[in-house]
Amino acid sequence: MSDEKILVSACLVGINCRYDCKSKSNSKIIDLLDRGIAVPVCPEQLGGLPTPREPAERVGDKVLTGKGKDVTENFIRGAEEALKLAKLVGAKKAILKSKSPMCGKGLIYDGTHTGNLTKGDGFATELFLQNNIEVESCD
Repeated sequence: MSDEKILVSACLVGINCRYDCKSKSNSKIIDLLDRGIAVPVCPEQLGGLPTPREPAERVGDKVLTGKGKDVTENFIRGAEEALKLAKLVGAKKAILKSKSPMCGKGLIYDGTHTGNLTKGDGFATELFLQNNIEVESCD
């Protein structure tokens, strides 16, 4: 077992924490968990959002649900708590769910709630990168 810890989106290891109360299990990530390397985290839950919850998308520096509710503070708090966890376990890398307004890297949903993508990073990804934690995106 490696001493290296990698923070991973909890939905990628089969935890039903996504907005729709589902997961996006990924066998590669589950293998990391089985080997004691992965530490699962759901920054949106750490930010106080329930599961299930309204889908939300990033619009500039804000995160809005499809009904227009501003959940930006939850996203900021969740990203900060996820960063605390990364520091606690000494993680230098994170593998996070693609396209998410919290975890996406490079491409995220564009805020129109129509499935369109735009260049950008999620809140946790931005904070991790600012703190020298490598982020890899995973479907």
